[in-house]
Amino acid sequence: MDAYTGFAQEYDRFMDNVPYDSWAENITRILKNHGVTGGLVCELGCGTGSMTRRLKSKGFDMIGIDNSTDMLEIAMYDHMDESEGILYLCQDMREFELYGTVNAFVSVCDSMNYLLTEEDFVKTLKLVNNYLEAGGIFVFDLKTEYEFGEKMGNRAITDNRDDATLIWENRFDKKTGINSYDITIYALADEEEGLYERFEETHLQRCYSVDKIKELIEKAGMEFVGAEDAATGKEPTEKSERIYFTAREKRQKGKKYL
Repeated sequence: MDAYTGFAQEYDRFMDNVPYDSWAENITRILKNHGVTGGLVCELGCGTGSMTRRLKSKGFDMIGIDNSTDMLEIAMYDHMDESEGILYLCQDMREFELYGTVNAFVSVCDSMNYLLTEEDFVKTLKLVNNYLEAGGIFVFDLKTEYEFGEKMGNRAITDNRDDATLIWENRFDKKTGINSYDITIYALADEEEGLYERFEETHLQRCYSVDKIKELIEKAGMEFVGAEDAATGKEPTEKSERIYFTAREKRQKGKKYL
């Protein structure tokens, strides 16, 4: 079942607790610490553009890539004024194409966890490396095994609003590192008739250890720069729930540098 189709229409409603403002501050800090203070920045898995718009407001020229047309329609049309000047592209991060290089890539809200195989992870990193300016960086976050296994676990979560209800059934397989979400949404479609529309989707994500990410970054031909706990900005621990990783472009034979 395709992800972020019906759920896309209700995504921002149920993600209103996500600390996008503080995330934008963190990402901007990391970018500036590595010399990226402006210019083109591309976000992979941009969704409805919540982070894309915030980074634009920080002075970056933004490109947003996502493979959900439903999410991109919301990014472009529901936030038309804020999205002016942002280029949105409907592409799969495993095989995206750009017209030229960018100063940096970012990916937040565990979009990279949707890459379920090491091969897909490396493939994506190689594309990032190819489209980065010399010495450019990629900043991305990942949910951890602790978050999937201990915090979320094998349980169901409900979020009941006045005109919509979300049922989130979570299952984590520690052996494979795969986390599955069965999402059911009932959204008010006709208030007068009291009719609700039902949406169902299944999402799969995979957790990766810090050591595995280091390995995959190097395998893709990039340089591992660092990792930090997203909540504290310090070195990750076994109880880190989300980790920021930073990788740097490495000079490649045959790549055209301007």
